[in-house]
Amino acid sequence: MIFLFMLFGVLAGIVLANQNPVNAYLRVFVVSPYVASLISFSIGTIYMGVVTVATGRSLLPTGAEITSNPWWLWLGGVIAAIYLTSNILLFPKLGAVQTVILPILGQVLMGTVIDSFGLFGAKHIPITGMRLFGVVILLLGMFVAVVLANRTKAEQIYKDELEKQDSTTALTIWRIWGVLVGMLSAIQQAINGRLGTVVHSPVQATFISFLISWFVILIVTLVVHHTVHIPITAFKQMPKWGWIGGVLGATFVLMTVILVPIIGAGLTVTTSLIGQIFGSVLVTQLGLWRSIKSPVKRLQVIGILIMLMGVLIIKGIV
Repeated sequence: MIFLFMLFGVLAGIVLANQNPVNAYLRVFVVSPYVASLISFSIGTIYMGVVTVATGRSLLPTGAEITSNPWWLWLGGVIAAIYLTSNILLFPKLGAVQTVILPILGQVLMGTVIDSFGLFGAKHIPITGMRLFGVVILLLGMFVAVVLANRTKAEQIYKDELEKQDSTTALTIWRIWGVLVGMLSAIQQAINGRLGTVVHSPVQATFISFLISWFVILIVTLVVHHTVHIPITAFKQMPKWGWIGGVLGATFVLMTVILVPIIGAGLTVTTSLIGQIFGSVLVTQLGLWRSIKSPVKRLQVIGILIMLMGVLIIKGIV
């Protein structure tokens, strides 16, 4: 049975990997990444609202649920907005590879800590030497799949330019923030998982999280742009699938809300990360969502296999 839940986690990651190119295409038409994020969260919130009502659940928590639970239970949506905004800021500072690998490092480490101490109401899974060894193997696989497989001349040129523009101290601060952002992402999944348990509905918990994220992104957009402007060309020229990013994102959050109470935050994070990397490889290999085609590299396959081995070691299966 545990294998089915692990595959469910991988599938969640694949879903999220497809959201990224869809939202990137949306940004081409609306220009602003903040507006694109706001549209994505708006659609995701509406989608989860419809699903929540259809399942017979109320949209908002009761007063008793709000007052009888810790304040951090409602921060999942806020953290999601911080994570999304941080990725927008990190990319031009660190480049594509570091923007991916540093948050992944933070997610894996924080997911392990959450499980080991049972933080945020997550399932307590004691730390062992074998589990730590599995985490190391998992990180090694991620390094091979993301860093070594993408070590191109263009990336090295970009890295050299970054070092010219920013001091070593400034780049170090951005790198530390990249790891912290990943840690926040793991905390978000743990919090949302706990929220689903408290309100007795993963669907309602996902809606609440998205509603809070939408509100935060709306404020950020208004602060940056003072208004919300969607060009008319976005409605006329963009394909219909360009609007489904929010649906994919909401589906991912819902799947992780279901998984965290069952297999723990750490395994939910690691399996979904494997799915994200595997899904990204598929997207680029097939050129899905009008993304640029890129053939699968041998190192990517090797890295994913090493990551799978790490997960099996963490679960004590090998």
